[in-house]
Amino acid sequence: MKRGAMVAVAAMVALGGCATPAENARYMAGHYRAQADIKNAAGESIGTAIAEEVDGSIRVMVEAGKLPPGPHGTHIHTVGKCEGPSFASAGGHWNPTAHQHGKENPAGPHSGDMPNLEIGESGGESGRDRTIFTLPGGTYQQLLDEDGAAIVIHADPDDYKTDPSGNSGGRIACGVFQAM
Repeated sequence: MKRGAMVAVAAMVALGGCATPAENARYMAGHYRAQADIKNAAGESIGTAIAEEVDGSIRVMVEAGKLPPGPHGTHIHTVGKCEGPSFASAGGHWNPTAHQHGKENPAGPHSGDMPNLEIGESGGESGRDRTIFTLPGGTYQQLLDEDGAAIVIHADPDDYKTDPSGNSGGRIACGVFQAM
């Protein structure tokens, strides 16, 4: 077998046997990125999130605004579906390591647990928050599996310990990750 064909076969095996030419190219370059357009229940775009695999972890960069002022629980969810207004279609938290919720939980955290977004007192555009956070464990292929993944912003702050969702309240915004 020629070297190029062997490399393509190896990439397909690593990607679960169903790699497209674009996925093969990203795999060969060692670069995986996905972006989510975050929308509120009215369908209005309120921010973006980018997820990328870096050194065996997933780094997520989030920028959001047009939310009520204060802290908001933010998590990666297991299904790439954001049907409003409840966004229940996004499923539970992304948790390939089967831990409990929260960085302060001795049996946690979920791989999809993130810090609270802190929206400024002015709310709106000037109250935007930007955060970059590395999710321990999990790979790009696990994140964007056959049913995808979503980022969800909740109404209340995450308490970082209560399983399964940190008492972070209802889901007020959601975005589906799409490969870039």
